[in-house]
Amino acid sequence: MTELRTLVVAVAAAFMGACSLIPAYERPAAPVPAAFPDAPAGTASASEAPAWRDYFADPRLRELVELALANNRDLRIAALNIERARAQYGIQRADLFPSISANGGQTAQRLPADLSRTGEAGTSRQYSATVGFSAYELDFFGRIRSLNEQALEQYLGTEEARRSAQISLVAEVANAWLRLAADRERQTLANNTLATRQKSYELTKRSFDVGATSALDLRQAQTLLEGARADAARYAALVAQDRNALALVVGTDVPSALLPQAFAESITAVAELPAGVPSEVLTRRPDILQTERQLRAANASIGAARAAFFPRITLTAAAGTASSTLDGLFEAGSGTWSFVPQISLPIFEAGRLTANLEVTKVQREIAVAQYEKAIQSAFREVADALADRATLAEQLDARRRLVEATEASFKLSEARYKAGVDSYFGLLDAQRSLYAAELDLIAVRQSDAANRIALYKALGGGWQ
Repeated sequence: MTELRTLVVAVAAAFMGACSLIPAYERPAAPVPAAFPDAPAGTASASEAPAWRDYFADPRLRELVELALANNRDLRIAALNIERARAQYGIQRADLFPSISANGGQTAQRLPADLSRTGEAGTSRQYSATVGFSAYELDFFGRIRSLNEQALEQYLGTEEARRSAQISLVAEVANAWLRLAADRERQTLANNTLATRQKSYELTKRSFDVGATSALDLRQAQTLLEGARADAARYAALVAQDRNALALVVGTDVPSALLPQAFAESITAVAELPAGVPSEVLTRRPDILQTERQLRAANASIGAARAAFFPRITLTAAAGTASSTLDGLFEAGSGTWSFVPQISLPIFEAGRLTANLEVTKVQREIAVAQYEKAIQSAFREVADALADRATLAEQLDARRRLVEATEASFKLSEARYKAGVDSYFGLLDAQRSLYAAELDLIAVRQSDAANRIALYKALGGGWQ
């Protein structure tokens, strides 16, 4: 056992002195401008970077997101992928250390008389008990450590994939929640419009029955009534589908208390983008960090490919006791040991090692291009969202003013019709215009909220 401990110490010293052939890693420069186009002017500080709990201020939405994080199956799969990658990394890391095992055995052999030295048939037995390791590679040139580094980066990449999945899930829950709020608002508007047109139709029919209005006026009123009824039924179906979609993304039934109420309150639950956010924040997006981990893994594989050109030294050693009788196995003088070093030096591989090294270098260049492409795609996502953000305030103001103008026009048309100045057609046209303007305002308000969520997602969960 003393010899074995000495050998293990020597192996550890050799391991500590091993070198690495992994190229020095340098993060590629981001191929995008330093600032986003159409971004708010000013300077952002690190304290302005909220987590999703602060980004989405409504307590019902925050509780719903927590529910989704605990129950969503896609996120659960991402977490299980991390566990698998962690186990794979543990397997690869184990190669850095010798695998020590204890063995016990018996060998029995019978020799016939014509093969025995004594001329008589006999049976010989041998018992042994040893502790040792087999074919442990001394990593002088960093081959195993390069593979370990590659496995580590791949494992860390799966963690970034889980973070990316979480950000996508948070955004998806918020979008589904706001979509439900918007469709509920549309349903309420359609129901109110249906009630108003029902009364208008009944008044018109009574007038028609006494000959005060024409059949054309009656049919036009009926046309608006049936259109409102169809819209009310359509939005009722959409609200039901929105609730189903929300339950699916959350991963469980959604309590009624967590559903959105007024749409205006739902919109204010989403934070605004602060001024002066630099494009450098993109390098902290989980999907881009995952791509960079893949680049680092490709860089580490070059070290393993380079180390393959150098000798591989492996050791097999064991120490223990052996005896021809079981009861003498652990007696004095029964000690035994073995030490088998081996060296393997590549001499002729027909270009296989060189080609493998070239493959790893090309894979690294591919990973660099993928990393740069990921940053460019992320930059475009933010730039597109900011382009919408730059005009949404104006669109909202214009839609609000349009609703106010069409509402005033409707009231004037109604007064003129009652006074007998205008035809019923003008009043119906004003009703249609007001209804369409109110629907358009809801759509723009929903786009405004969805745009803030898109920025949250495009910036990697905020602007940290």
